Amino acid sequence: MRVGLFTDSYFPQISGVATSIRTLAIELEKLGHEVFIFTTTDPNADVDHERNIIRLQSIPFVSLAERKIVLKGVFAAYLIAKEYDLDIIHTQTEFGMGILGKMVAAQLRIPVIHTLHTKYEDYVYYIAKGRLIRPSMVKYVIRNFLRGTEAIICPSEMVLETVNSYGVTLPKRVIPTGIEIDRFKRDDIKPEESAKLRAELGLQENEIMLLSLSRIAAEKNIQAVIHALPDILEEFPVKLVIVGHGPYAETLKDLVESLELSDKVIFTGSVENEQTAYYYKAADFFISASTSETQGLTYLEAMAAGTRVLAAKNPYLSELINDDEFGRLFIGDDDLAEVTKSAIRDLHPIDKDKFEKKLYEISAENFAKKVYLFYIDTIIEYNNLKSIEAERFPMKMEDTIRQMPVTVKRSLKREQIRAKYFARKASKLAKNLQSYVKIDKDKEQD
Repeated sequence: MRVGLFTDSYFPQISGVATSIRTLAIELEKLGHEVFIFTTTDPNADVDHERNIIRLQSIPFVSLAERKIVLKGVFAAYLIAKEYDLDIIHTQTEFGMGILGKMVAAQLRIPVIHTLHTKYEDYVYYIAKGRLIRPSMVKYVIRNFLRGTEAIICPSEMVLETVNSYGVTLPKRVIPTGIEIDRFKRDDIKPEESAKLRAELGLQENEIMLLSLSRIAAEKNIQAVIHALPDILEEFPVKLVIVGHGPYAETLKDLVESLELSDKVIFTGSVENEQTAYYYKAADFFISASTSETQGLTYLEAMAAGTRVLAAKNPYLSELINDDEFGRLFIGDDDLAEVTKSAIRDLHPIDKDKFEKKLYEISAENFAKKVYLFYIDTIIEYNNLKSIEAERFPMKMEDTIRQMPVTVKRSLKREQIRAKYFARKASKLAKNLQSYVKIDKDKEQD
């Protein structure tokens, strides 16, 4: 099978979406399929060594400068996709590249599947501080985008519930993103190495290490974990190690200082991806109070490393952490400290048989096989509908096929003109937003 993945977010940009896409591409190729990734340009991309990655010219997206939207290349994308003879297009984002993927699929007459990775209600503030879009508008944006797609992949039950609440009636399947187990299981990391890292972080032998590893932002709710520490410390000697960076880091450091917890909380900053397994293996628990995760790959990474998870309960995690062997879930921030203390009291080695079964369940291999089967079902359904259409409108279908090359060129030319128009509008909008941000900063300084 030949698969085209269309995404606005891909490496070297670091995100859960980029990781999910790369994992899917690698595992589908292991199964014998060909995968082509259509994405945006990035000045840090090593294009000379990239394989099957097509980058289309793009510009920064409004106030999120590290994110890009495609500027032009609609016709080029169509020609490349046609040359590769794609069987299906799988869109991963809802903006530039996602829209482009739908356009290309329509012209090639092949099906489109979409994965909804992001719970946008929790992120609209980052788009011009909520001036452009409000949480209540998200469902209309998503519902409009999903027109013209054949099916939806939901990374978790939580996403499925959200999509259903939007009134979307397309076929849906819950397929959690898997991870490369060997990257985190790491039997080669010896206990002595974990002990050395703990000592370097300043932990005593009797102290329990709680690990937080994520982008440091308000929606990750690390502040709830910090607020729970005094209660936990009354019963157990713990230290919280916060790995990552982000816009909320200084606020958290101020909070730690105000609570007089500076000797109990360690900020490491960012660490290289290759080093994260060492932190997971060194920790006694991975802890997260975030309620914004649609799938949370860090939970899977921690579990693969053999580290129990403490997290805020949601439908996805209730299914993932379905045994106390793998961790505990708390209902809200007020429940966090008590659940953590209960987990510490019951700390013991994980059952090996249960562990190995769970590893396959969360593996990238299992993930790719499930996605492939959904591709097959979607292609069959799409072709059945095309056959019915051909039987009902035989002359119209033949005329369409005969005229398609000219129609495609005309249509794409119109889309190029529209793209340039919207690019100019986006550029003007970005300038206006920059002036808004400047005004806000000036007000803050005053």
